[in-house]
Amino acid sequence: MKNVSAYSPRLNAGLFFLRLTGSLLLLQVHGVPKILHFSEELTRIEDPFGLGPMMSLLPAILAEVICPILIIFGWGSRIACLPIIGVLLVAMLVVHPDWSLAEGQFGWLLLIIFTTLALTGPGDWRLGAAKPREVRHGAG
Repeated sequence: MKNVSAYSPRLNAGLFFLRLTGSLLLLQVHGVPKILHFSEELTRIEDPFGLGPMMSLLPAILAEVICPILIIFGWGSRIACLPIIGVLLVAMLVVHPDWSLAEGQFGWLLLIIFTTLALTGPGDWRLGAAKPREVRHGAG
């Protein structure tokens, strides 16, 4: 049986770049401010489902702080993309449905990035990844 890496080196580089840049953008623009200004965020976060500010802020922190860190390291990346996709869809379709495409472009681009990573996975360049074995040709 042949054991080959699922990704080429260029594709691994591209997926790593996508993971790193998308996650760092999400962390910097949305995640870190929610942690640093937690009390203030509780007073201004939208509560689209009427669950209260804490129950709106905690899922946002999970999606915008914990999940991007997991994705950067390549740990459970496909699953870690799901809360991000969920929070982005709620933000774009429920909280800000009146935004034009231009007004919501950052959110839509993040949605494209994390949906792509959910579909492709993290690639081979991740912490704790096994080294791919060489392909052996011939009888096996």
